Amino acid sequence: MSKSNRNREQARARIAQQQAAEARRRRRNRWLGGTAAAVVAAGAAAGITLAATSGSPGGGVPGTGGPARSELTALSSLGRLQPAPAAGARGPEGVPVPAAGPLTGTATIATGQNVDGISCQTSEQTLFHIHAHLTVFVNGTPRQVPAGIGVPDSVAQTTAQGPFVTSGKCFYWLHTHARDGIIHIESPVHRGYTLGEFFDEWGQPLSPAQAGPARGHVTAIYNGKVFTGNPRDIPLTAHAQIQLEVGTPLVAPESITWPGGL
Repeated sequence: MSKSNRNREQARARIAQQQAAEARRRRRNRWLGGTAAAVVAAGAAAGITLAATSGSPGGGVPGTGGPARSELTALSSLGRLQPAPAAGARGPEGVPVPAAGPLTGTATIATGQNVDGISCQTSEQTLFHIHAHLTVFVNGTPRQVPAGIGVPDSVAQTTAQGPFVTSGKCFYWLHTHARDGIIHIESPVHRGYTLGEFFDEWGQPLSPAQAGPARGHVTAIYNGKVFTGNPRDIPLTAHAQIQLEVGTPLVAPESITWPGGL
């Protein structure tokens, strides 16, 4: 077997492992009955106490609370929007990859130090495992969210659908494997995470007036509604569809169909 074929097989195996881990997580959650009580799990051997509601944006079970109602308003408040562009080709995670360049690269990412209380560990942590999707536009033009955010010294395998990050120096609890905007939240503790923490791992600014190197008014859309707070505070909840738009014209929110493994 050629080296390129071996790489493709390894990448496919890595994706299959992730999908299997997600299936196990779902089975475990069903077994637990969706309880929101504090949990002490297998990680307790390492002294980890899992607080089921600690740090969850909006309260409740982490990953499900969402923003406060006062922070959301109707999409119609933005006025007329440009139609969303046609979806790009599907990437290795089964999600379209924007046919565009990146918002910025990964040279600024954290290199292993704790960021906002988030560690970088030698293996992925799947006790608390959810996914969110981030779309970015700058002056109406799409921008990719690059692979390898949250994975210092990342190594990507080549697949027929594009590169897929399989390894690196360590994995932060928030990271990306592909250029499709999927943010993997893989944590040894049950807590809430925010988009601002993800940008901090990326080493890029995020504020009402800037996203990465792009400056201008930042319009944030969360699950089809306008988020009126600081975009840093947007919670990374399960299957959240988040869109950041810097400048104008504004674009109608994109929506992905979540593959079974995510």
